[in-house]
Amino acid sequence: MIDLQNVSKTYHKNQVKALDGLTLHVGSGELFGFIGPNGAGKTTAIKLMTGILKPDGGEITMAGHRMDQDRLSAQRLIGFVPDGNDLYDRLTGMEYLNFMADIYQVSPQQRKAHIEKYLSLFTLEDAVNSQIRSYSKGMKQKLMVIGALIHNPPVWILDEPLSGLDPRAAHLLKEEMKNHCAAGNTVFFSTHVLEVAEKLCTRIGVISHGQLRALGTLDELRSGEVGASLEDLFLELTDDGGETA
Repeated sequence: MIDLQNVSKTYHKNQVKALDGLTLHVGSGELFGFIGPNGAGKTTAIKLMTGILKPDGGEITMAGHRMDQDRLSAQRLIGFVPDGNDLYDRLTGMEYLNFMADIYQVSPQQRKAHIEKYLSLFTLEDAVNSQIRSYSKGMKQKLMVIGALIHNPPVWILDEPLSGLDPRAAHLLKEEMKNHCAAGNTVFFSTHVLEVAEKLCTRIGVISHGQLRALGTLDELRSGEVGASLEDLFLELTDDGGETA
């Protein structure tokens, strides 16, 4: 579903190499966690995978489509929740959801079923006809999730998706992520909450200074360190700080 081959990206203004030859494959049915210190390259990798940025080198293939050859087809198969609540504040929640459905050419029947299901799931029915500027951070996050997944894409790319969510909403989203993968789809998400990655993910990638430092299941990452927590492993793998990319 997701394939990165020797992908590099340098921000030329300050010559910071955000990604340095990143190679990574995430298959169907995987719930993949991507973790690293602040500035390690996580968000840059996600912006490259979603077509927001172009790499300096390497190849990115999403759901069978090369980003450099067929970007729009690849993007139609991705549901992307960015880190942040940058929404059209003067739209109502329903106007925003219909706007997202129009972008992805979702049929009236499909959008109605999706919107009704997720508004109920995330208890936004009473707020959906109010302007987004009146929403709390958690409500905005829920709305972004609903909008990003409105076209039922096979690949979900979620950048800190649990940020701002209350415990109930976070639990429901984690269940939806697991259900999506159980149906043969793929979820790729970054998180700073190591306990979530430890309990939820089928595999985990640890990035620091733009390079993949470790990749595998939790047992594989332990490499014989029986009982080691993901926090212990993370600190060991990134003890040089990782603040420059």
